[in-house]
Amino acid sequence: MLSSSSSSSSSALQSELPVKQVPGDWGLPFFGAIGDRLAYFYYEGRDKFFENRIQKYQSTVFRTNMPPGPFISSSPRVVCLLDAISFPVLFDTSKVEKRDVLDGTYLPSLDYTGGYRVCAYLDPSEPKHTSLKSFFLSTLAARHNKFIPLFQICLSVLFDELEAQISCKKEADFNTLSDTMSFNYIFRLFCDKNPSETKMGTKGPKLVDKWLMFQLAPLGSLGSLLPKLLYYFEDLLLHTFTYPFFLVKSDYKKLYDAFYEFGGSVLDEAENKFRIERDEACHNLVFLAGFNAYGGMKILFPGLIKWVALAGQKLHKKLADEIRTTVKAEGGVTFSALNKMVLTKSTVYEFLRIDPSVPFQYGKAKHDLVVQSHDAAFEIKKGEMIFGYQPFATKDPRVFENPEEFVADRFVGEGEKLLKYVYWSNGRETEESTPENKQCAGKDLVVLLCRALLVELFLRYDTFEVEAGTFMFAASVTFKSLTKASST
Repeated sequence: MLSSSSSSSSSALQSELPVKQVPGDWGLPFFGAIGDRLAYFYYEGRDKFFENRIQKYQSTVFRTNMPPGPFISSSPRVVCLLDAISFPVLFDTSKVEKRDVLDGTYLPSLDYTGGYRVCAYLDPSEPKHTSLKSFFLSTLAARHNKFIPLFQICLSVLFDELEAQISCKKEADFNTLSDTMSFNYIFRLFCDKNPSETKMGTKGPKLVDKWLMFQLAPLGSLGSLLPKLLYYFEDLLLHTFTYPFFLVKSDYKKLYDAFYEFGGSVLDEAENKFRIERDEACHNLVFLAGFNAYGGMKILFPGLIKWVALAGQKLHKKLADEIRTTVKAEGGVTFSALNKMVLTKSTVYEFLRIDPSVPFQYGKAKHDLVVQSHDAAFEIKKGEMIFGYQPFATKDPRVFENPEEFVADRFVGEGEKLLKYVYWSNGRETEESTPENKQCAGKDLVVLLCRALLVELFLRYDTFEVEAGTFMFAASVTFKSLTKASST
């Protein structure tokens, strides 16, 4: 494991690393990409796909093909980075271009975003990126005082529903309830309106789900959950052609119309302060709220609950004691109180390390460059697509001790120095999102809400039990029991 001193000495030695050609190959045109796609989704599975190639090439940097491949991607060929040292080159926009790489080697039809290349598709060098990212950061900053109290209101409804379902059915589907809570929170945060009081009614989460599904289908798979006889059928259905926008056109219009009607103050600021046309601003707002925020929460909250549940009652008691003591001393759940909960903070960071919500990062080399891993340096040519699989980078055994284990107090005390190797936000946890980079605009809000979720959970309950699995892109969580707080 890297200590702070060994890390600095390692940096000093990097210039002496041998420069090598990137190992691996892409195979025959078309057939190589199809073979890698089948191995990735079905015959090996995602993690084994990368593990097997690390062993084959004895390197955490190598060439391979990434899905979806033919006939969706113009080119599936990538240079793959799978360690904590090489991975951060994907954050350096002086070296890599982030234009149209959000979804990897393909770009969904712009019809899904009103015909605009929204901020997530732009490289920071493009003029509109600065104005759009500044608009996002300003919008979030203006709502800073609503973050916690609004979330508490939404969580209270969520917990009441969980209790009611467990009482009635002996179990509760957390994912569905969490999705509803997340959409309500995001819409109310940006639009000051309960979505149930709009023409969307209670259908908001399903509208976004459908819109997301048709864009991201080429990256999804049921994999080993399917009978082997259905592998090729699913591959043909999901990974061969993109889905046309007209299948979700009416659903997207309902979302757009709701944000356009009730997000007036946000759109006014976009027009008047940042000189962004109202229509373009609204499509960007829908993407920010639906894809980035709701889509992220759809993965984040079930994942956090899963890992904390699996950690067991010993951690639950420690969290409950810290949370209740701090809230009592601070007189409530405040920003100051949350910052003083060192175990709660560390638990959230550990979740974001071990199970990042966006596991993939892409960037295209802007010029010939040399990328360094722990053991060697590799030449990458201008125009080559660089791909990083984040769970391997943030579980690098040469940085983190026992990297596959969920260690809730990993980032307490001296462990805080390891936060620079936590990359979930498309940047280091120790760095800030700015208009000039591609780090998540809601980075601080995500961490805040994850902490607040744990705080509200353990103010209300001593412990809980869940049944957890995985479905498509996210953890699936079913609550089996909730034990009410014995003391507060």
